[in-house]
Amino acid sequence: MADSVMRDAFAHHVWATLRLMDVCLELSPEQLETSVPGTFGSILDTMRHLVGADASYLFVIGGGTVPRIDEDAMSLSELRAQMATHGDAWDAVLDADPDPATMLTRHRDDGSSTDARVGIRLGQVVHHGTDHRSQICTALTTLGIEPPYIDVWDYGEQAGTVVDHPPR
Repeated sequence: MADSVMRDAFAHHVWATLRLMDVCLELSPEQLETSVPGTFGSILDTMRHLVGADASYLFVIGGGTVPRIDEDAMSLSELRAQMATHGDAWDAVLDADPDPATMLTRHRDDGSSTDARVGIRLGQVVHHGTDHRSQICTALTTLGIEPPYIDVWDYGEQAGTVVDHPPR
């Protein structure tokens, strides 16, 4: 497996989403319907959107090797199982060492399409996940639930790639 400058970013993306899902799996159905003004929607709808978009990004960037999903019909546990497969899928994308300047087209069911460079699409994956995880964390705080620590430093510490040294 070749290393990629993006490997940690994508590993964090999947790890943070799974950790957040683990907290949300403990919520009641009513709590999963919590939404906060200015965010995408309810916790469950935002999770569905996050995982569905991730699968769509993988479909486009990975050349169709990862299928699109019907996230609207999926439970949170099904979404988590799907997201757990994305770590290996993103590794495969990065292992292929995609040219960031390659233009890819996303075709939508309504007949529209979007052309964008691979570099833009990869950046969007990371941004999109971070944005929606943050929205879910905000919703959790309105329920009095402390969100999990999911920033990149936390991931690095857990992965052993960030080591803090106390003062001497």
